[in-house]
Amino acid sequence: MYEERLYRNSIKDTKLTSYEVIVKETDLFVRTDTDLKTKVENSVVKYRFQLENYINSHKDFSGALAPLPVDELAPKIVRQMAQAGKRAGVGPMAAVAGAVSEFVGRDIDAFSRNIIIENGGDIYLKTEVKRTISIYAGDSVLSHKVGILVKPEMSPLGICTSSGTVGHSLSYGRADAVCVISKSTPAADAAATATGNIVKSENDIKKGLVFALSISGVDGVLIIVGDKLGAYGDIELVKL
Repeated sequence: MYEERLYRNSIKDTKLTSYEVIVKETDLFVRTDTDLKTKVENSVVKYRFQLENYINSHKDFSGALAPLPVDELAPKIVRQMAQAGKRAGVGPMAAVAGAVSEFVGRDIDAFSRNIIIENGGDIYLKTEVKRTISIYAGDSVLSHKVGILVKPEMSPLGICTSSGTVGHSLSYGRADAVCVISKSTPAADAAATATGNIVKSENDIKKGLVFALSISGVDGVLIIVGDKLGAYGDIELVKL
């Protein structure tokens, strides 16, 4: 397991069934009421097929770092990625992990009352009980020291994290963690990326918070840089 995936071992709740689904570059950690691995794998293959076909016929899509027009003839997952990127001012691929998490989650919605799909730090969550999502912030002293409380009535929702110090995703900033919550997981993913890009140091935390909440669809944001933390919006933090 990649070093940045070790946070998957820190789960304390044992009531749900946990399993990984890996298809090419897609690496999901899934928790559901029962084992739905085959259904999840089939769903991932379906959406990867749609994305790969679209990317192959639209060469500017995968490398775009700025918003692209929404192609109304594209598959729904492509349209939602483009819409999320447009709202946040980033390219559509900034929303790909969150989009895959949510679309797969909705495919299995009828088969589980609780669904947690984590895709490289981007989570689609449906829950019937209160849950606390621990925030992994790399080498920060605040890593796994603070969590976001999610109540059943808030779900389904997306909780997406971007980092300039952890992982391989492109970020122009240096935040240890920028975590965004939204009813749309693609929107949360794109907003986390866009916010992370402008947070170069702890002095940018306030600017990042204000920027994130200015993006349509964002409900709350948490930013960690070193030993400093800021949060804004409809977000409830708990000490771990």
